[in-house]
Amino acid sequence: MPPRKIRVTGAPEAPLRAALAALRTGLGIPEDFPPEARAEAERAAKAPPPPSYDATDIPFFTLDPPGSPDLDQAAHLSRQGTGYRVRYAIADVAHFVAPGGALDAEAHRRVNTLYFPDERVPLHPVVLSENAASLLPGRTRPAVLWTLDLDELGRTIAVDVRRALVRSRARLDYAGVQRAIDTGTAEEPVALLAEIGRARERQEAERGGISLPVPEQRITERDHTYALSYRAPLPAEGWNAQLSLLTGMAAADLMLALGTGILRTLPAAPDGAVARLRRTARALGIDWPHHVPYAAVISALDPREPHHSAFLQECTTLLRGAGYTVFRDGALPAITTHAAVAAPYTHCTAPLRRLADRYALELCLSAVSDQPAPDWVLAALDALPHRMADGAQRAGTVEHEAIDIVAAALLKDRVGEVFDACVVDVDERRPGTGTVQLASPAVIGRVEGPGLPLGEPLRVRLAQAAPGRAKPLFTPV
Repeated sequence: MPPRKIRVTGAPEAPLRAALAALRTGLGIPEDFPPEARAEAERAAKAPPPPSYDATDIPFFTLDPPGSPDLDQAAHLSRQGTGYRVRYAIADVAHFVAPGGALDAEAHRRVNTLYFPDERVPLHPVVLSENAASLLPGRTRPAVLWTLDLDELGRTIAVDVRRALVRSRARLDYAGVQRAIDTGTAEEPVALLAEIGRARERQEAERGGISLPVPEQRITERDHTYALSYRAPLPAEGWNAQLSLLTGMAAADLMLALGTGILRTLPAAPDGAVARLRRTARALGIDWPHHVPYAAVISALDPREPHHSAFLQECTTLLRGAGYTVFRDGALPAITTHAAVAAPYTHCTAPLRRLADRYALELCLSAVSDQPAPDWVLAALDALPHRMADGAQRAGTVEHEAIDIVAAALLKDRVGEVFDACVVDVDERRPGTGTVQLASPAVIGRVEGPGLPLGEPLRVRLAQAAPGRAKPLFTPV
């Protein structure tokens, strides 16, 4: 499920970027990999690819934001009778990471790639994540190749997964693909992205799933002042995400049939979280009648509209109860579904950036080949949910602290000003402390004062804001 996307541009010495660098230091985020892990990665990068099924004749393409170096997935789409065939190649990280080695140990410490507004801290050394293991164009790479056959409505009718050698032919970006599809100039493997993507979106709506078109917040620095804008996701980004969801759902079904696996699960959102989101909608002027379901509100929003974009950012709070659930030997867990996907689902399409994906892929390969799962997978399985939860907590801390720093940068020259806001949350243990959503700029911050009117409009004065030194704090007027 999507994290908040915040991108900062500006000189490294600018106050905002300096505060983000200090945040990394304060959180103990490693600047580099241990020498033993680096050496192991460099040796693995030079090792020849293993003998495997040769799929290098398939003209795969990758689709990512411009300049993305860590390419986990490559796709090829074609017609298959009255339906479709989706070939989805996933970077085979297990080929490069020896179980129990220094590189494996470091991956278990890091758990996932961390995304700061100005840079990322990778799960694996760049010699692998941005080179030898990345599905770069014109390079033969080991991959876990999924072949998913769909009927004319986009429903899965057959699944195969195997190790293979692949060679991507093109490195595409969303804007270029969207333009080619819109103008009718895209070749069939790319043009089918819209056809298959829309079919899968219809399937998602029918089963009650929700995909959040989370916009990217852009913070631009100029002369030590900052401006906030939003970049709405293109339809092609949603269609591409449907390929990943399709694969994650197929992987979950395979593991459930195997009786051993790791699922990504999410119970229905608690009433309190939904009530808070309703108050945020009110603060941002978004109409949400009580009889209208959450999914209908989301589908009616336009991510290009700033207040809608801010609301979509806040919608990610309903996904915070997601976790990993392990099961073994046919003893299925009480919850096997992900509430936002509205189906069993797992993470398996981003092993360069998430630790659990490497294990899920191995279990899927075992399920299809009818071979026992590797001992190193089974030995690590029970500890994975706890380890992934630690990683999620660290990523959440990064996100929350970065949001506060960005908000402080936007507001640092406006201390003493009065803003229109709405109280969206009040601390039950400290009723005089809460959270306000500003109408403009569309940011959130802490408020302190007696008798905070939950869910009601409130005029507030900015008491403090300094990136890296003082989080935004408001007081009622």
